[in-house]
Amino acid sequence: MRYGIIGCGMMGQEHLRNIALQDGADVAAILEPDPDMAATAAAMVPGARMVGSIAELLAVEDVTCLLIASPNYLHLAQLEEIAAIRPLPILVEKPLFTDPADGARLAALRAAYPAPIWVAMEYRYMPPVAHLLAEAPAATGGVRMLTIREHRFPFLEKVGDWNRFNRNTGGTLVEKCCHFFDLMRLVAGCNPVRVMASGGQAVNHLAEHYDGRTPDIWDHAYVIVDFESGMRAMLELCMFAEGSRYQEEISAVGPLGKIECLVPGPGRFWPADLGEPPVPQVIVSPRTPKGPRVLQVPVDPALLAAGDHNGSTFYQHRGFLQAARGEGTIDVTLTDGWWAVAMGMAAQESARTGEAVEFHGLPYVPR
Repeated sequence: MRYGIIGCGMMGQEHLRNIALQDGADVAAILEPDPDMAATAAAMVPGARMVGSIAELLAVEDVTCLLIASPNYLHLAQLEEIAAIRPLPILVEKPLFTDPADGARLAALRAAYPAPIWVAMEYRYMPPVAHLLAEAPAATGGVRMLTIREHRFPFLEKVGDWNRFNRNTGGTLVEKCCHFFDLMRLVAGCNPVRVMASGGQAVNHLAEHYDGRTPDIWDHAYVIVDFESGMRAMLELCMFAEGSRYQEEISAVGPLGKIECLVPGPGRFWPADLGEPPVPQVIVSPRTPKGPRVLQVPVDPALLAAGDHNGSTFYQHRGFLQAARGEGTIDVTLTDGWWAVAMGMAAQESARTGEAVEFHGLPYVPR
């Protein structure tokens, strides 16, 4: 499989490093309009052809699959352009779209696209999270409560500072937290019915100005989600807590017990004077007999060095390549991607209005 890459900023470069670790895959062509990022990408993959448009990328015959890692607000239009020219298997970064009015466009794409489209939800594939997902049914006896806590660093600098404004990102609860809403829905095994949230911008980016505009991206929130099954889930997000030992803490509880996972942030941000970064953990706490069991879940150092997501980008590409070759199924579909965005948008609307948002009767809700 030979990738055509659309977007080689920070996340695109992580994808390049992880594609290089895959058997039977490489990069044939790259589209990156920023000169500095393009130069970095060309140095990383010297054999790749640098192109100036999607049409030119798709004209490269060697390209057999695609990765979209461009800014959020470009994803849907780029998917539509690919569909019109040469539909190939695609791994597209989250979020799928940023405008609530785009549901009809996504539904049309989903109905007509003839090749696999896999939405990049890296958090599913972090080894400690994957372990929790696999063991949660037995450890809990059926999850009734799910809590996801992310205490992390502020948004990093991106090309053109596009990630400082809601109009470009879809908002923090879409841009950042669609990962967590995807996990909630995956654990629940069904769709949400109600979202309640409180959030805003308290600390980060308030002293920054771009063309006279102050960033409006949120930096903290609480979100509660009710699901069709009766499961309840909560997200606690704080983006001015980079001093934390663990970045993500996920807890699932049911009638038989509790299972948790603790996930450290990117190793490159861990202070060298504190020694080695913490190792991810999974903790199982049965109700009877009482006695928590702690499992260390180390991640291959080569995978840690290839990106900021605890090796998950490697495993995600491995699964995508299997689906692109016709040897596996798509883990994260366009419908999954739609729900992750819709839940984030509902949470932002709830926080803005102070009212719960229900999904019943909304247009383009896929079933």
